[in-house]
Amino acid sequence: MNDLTLLLTPEGRALLDEVRDTEPARELAVATRLRRDHPAELVSAALGQARLRQRAAAKFGAGDAGRMFFTPNGVEQSTRAAVAAYRARRLTGLGVTSVADLCCGIGGDAIALARAGIRVLAVDRDPLTAAVARANAEALGLADLIEVREADVTEVDTAGYDAVFVDPARRGGRGRIFDPEAYSPPLSWAVGAARTAPRAALKIAPGVPHEAVPAEAEAEWISDGGDVKEAVLWFGTGAPGAVRATLLPGPRTLLGRGLPDPGVRPVGRYLYEPDGAVIRAHLVAEVAEEVGGGLLDATIAYVTADELRPTPFATAYEITDRLPFNVKKLKALLRERQVGTLTVKKRGSAVEPEELRRKVRPQGPNAATVFLTRVAGAPTMLIGAPAQPPRRDPRT
Repeated sequence: MNDLTLLLTPEGRALLDEVRDTEPARELAVATRLRRDHPAELVSAALGQARLRQRAAAKFGAGDAGRMFFTPNGVEQSTRAAVAAYRARRLTGLGVTSVADLCCGIGGDAIALARAGIRVLAVDRDPLTAAVARANAEALGLADLIEVREADVTEVDTAGYDAVFVDPARRGGRGRIFDPEAYSPPLSWAVGAARTAPRAALKIAPGVPHEAVPAEAEAEWISDGGDVKEAVLWFGTGAPGAVRATLLPGPRTLLGRGLPDPGVRPVGRYLYEPDGAVIRAHLVAEVAEEVGGGLLDATIAYVTADELRPTPFATAYEITDRLPFNVKKLKALLRERQVGTLTVKKRGSAVEPEELRRKVRPQGPNAATVFLTRVAGAPTMLIGAPAQPPRRDPRT
């Protein structure tokens, strides 16, 4: 709290501007120089905050991150701005104009909601975290729409709000928490809070078991730039039991249709690697139907097909070679093809990509992708490259 108080003073803000672009290797020299004119505690706080802002730029963009305030946990646990903005748009599309943001952290989601025109009550029980959220609302000119309250979320009356958003803490002293009932507050409490509101969205870990999803909730898995970021349980959307995978940027959304698992088929000319959100949402069957393919193996989420059918929900590769798992044969093939840039992907294999690269020592001007997987239960290597769509004849 003392560090934040110092940084919010005119001297602290000026110092933050001065150290904004300080590189880690120069911190000691910069600190030594600045301590001649500023208190050592303030210099340390400013340099530490500059470091956090640099890390946060990947989530919030350099413009916002350069004005916001962060804690180490806040940078780690906050929602990426693109994901928070998408979720805010969904809420406005549902007619929501006010949200109780419970477990608001440093205010990342509250900022996205306010920018969508939604009035927000942002609640966190940690004094420093609440103070940082308040400072961020003011720094971004959103204080008129965001009320920050330091309180226990389980004691907050949300009756006057159109929707409840809950982002339970999923990290403890030993790292990530995988049991939803070990969240703080537990998932069962968050579900109870959602059931009392006209609309609700609960942010949870993408690895949540599907059986933990309440029957009346819509479940959505979200990825950004190919990285799975979160799952959201939606209440009050009019689609109980629905399952969807949403890919950002876009957004592009794949809705579950309750299809049976795809059948296993021989390796075709193309291999499709579904987006992680599609896999987490158990929608591989929908992708297989879209591309006219089947599975390489009943337990592996790789789809194979004979035709190239572009889809935003999977990356297509053209397969040139299929080998039983054998490092020597792979090394010989790569040497023959003069492959120096080797991308290693695996699913259903215990071999680590870096270990394989060390063994095959790729050299040459060409590139290739090798998939370490199973085909009908047998350890297999599939070699190929990202599929190129056929060129269109300019005369047509």
